[in-house]
Amino acid sequence: MVPLTHSVIPSPIGPLTAVREDGVLVGLWMGPTDVEDLGPRDDEANARVRAQLDEYFAGTRTSFDLALRASGNALQRAVWELIAAIPYGATRTYGELAGDLGDRSLAQAVGAACGRNPLPVVVPCHRVVGADGSLVGFGGGLDRKRFLLDLEHRDERLF
Repeated sequence: MVPLTHSVIPSPIGPLTAVREDGVLVGLWMGPTDVEDLGPRDDEANARVRAQLDEYFAGTRTSFDLALRASGNALQRAVWELIAAIPYGATRTYGELAGDLGDRSLAQAVGAACGRNPLPVVVPCHRVVGADGSLVGFGGGLDRKRFLLDLEHRDERLF
């Protein structure tokens, strides 16, 4: 097994710490992170991650093509799969995702799974909003959530 490696990627929402294990992206953290637990820094190992994030923030990439592995329980993995399917520029509510899971009463569990998403931006939990469309619950902070949603809608603002 290849040990964990990490790199710090500058972005418009602050530094992002990308973590790889066995050549697979397993984590993407916003802001300060205790890098001692994330293995040695290896910026080359995450060159593809950085390139795709750079393209996303430049507005030229609408989806990611990266090998991912997110550790979580069965419900969390199911929620993250649903989130990954939300198209660029679109939003879904926690209740809609709960309905997709077969039980609208799971909306709070969907919110909890969003909060534990280890791959934000790439698995776009920022696209999940409250029932009334309001911005709620984003581990990176609501300012970052608003920035990401605005980024994905910037072409619409031109008209």
